[in-house]
Amino acid sequence: MAVQPSCRRSRHERRDAGLTAARLIASGFSCGFAPRAPGTVASAAATAAGLLLLWIGPAALAVAALIAVIGGWRVIAAATTEPDPGWVVIDEVAGQWIAMLALPGPSVAGGLAALALFRLFDIAKPGPIGWAERLPGALGIMADDVLAGALAALVLALGELLLMRFGS
Repeated sequence: MAVQPSCRRSRHERRDAGLTAARLIASGFSCGFAPRAPGTVASAAATAAGLLLLWIGPAALAVAALIAVIGGWRVIAAATTEPDPGWVVIDEVAGQWIAMLALPGPSVAGGLAALALFRLFDIAKPGPIGWAERLPGALGIMADDVLAGALAALVLALGELLLMRFGS
């Protein structure tokens, strides 16, 4: 029995078959195709990019986050009809950048704190984050990460206030 030519392609070739602009963006410029923990890989990449955006200025990060939220919703709707495919990570990028909006400036420590808090809330899905994930389609895919990012930003901001008030 002969093997079909399509079966001989590598896993990487099959994964990238039909990589449209919408799929490229939805996958976080291919971070979503990481073999393990694609959401964490995308969040880490977004943290690095977010620190660069913060270095340019807080407005640059805010605009990028807004574009990721609105554009993410649009490209997810265009790229897939699956409920929440693992390769779609633009939602993690948007949520990570929202979390980083609470940082006073670019710092590795701040970026790592935002990353840890965002991933914690994105994975644990407390309260309204879990509810938002159950919304249909692209809205549900994006909404839980937007809320996880907002909650992480709130915790970061409260932590900064406490450090200013009681820190050395």
